[in-house]
Amino acid sequence: MGNYKDLYSEEAIAKIKELAKDIRVCMFCTELSVRPIPTRPMSLQDIDEEGNLWFISSAASNKNFEIKHDDDVQLIFAKNSDSHFLSVFGTAVIYKDKAHIEDVWSPVAKAWFEEGKEDPDVTVIKVSPSEAYYWDTTDGKMVSFLKIAVSAITGKTGDDGGVEGSITI
Repeated sequence: MGNYKDLYSEEAIAKIKELAKDIRVCMFCTELSVRPIPTRPMSLQDIDEEGNLWFISSAASNKNFEIKHDDDVQLIFAKNSDSHFLSVFGTAVIYKDKAHIEDVWSPVAKAWFEEGKEDPDVTVIKVSPSEAYYWDTTDGKMVSFLKIAVSAITGKTGDDGGVEGSITI
């Protein structure tokens, strides 16, 4: 991708919302100093007006235990079919109160919690981004593909229709 555009404040929050809501499922990484980094897929429940990302999790999960030990996390969103990618570093906080659970509860989450949102094992994780980076297409998948194909055929590098940059909230 040839174009760079760093994003700040409201524009940064809007880009996180756009990409994360479109992709929905991320790889949620904990204990970033451990090798291999503990990673699992997580389904995004919500993104608030401040750009915080919200997830539902089990109190008994390794993830929750790891967050209590080290609250630094990384979220990696990828939608290869549209060339949308987002990496978010942030701080995670675990909530167990009914108000937070009610705010982000999804009926699909009942598949993991027999008693639904009343299950004593339900927790909510809020990730507050501290830094992020995105890769996106400005022209759409097909136009970007054609630009890359033309460059490959002609041997001349050109604009591939992509944009990337840092996100600072």
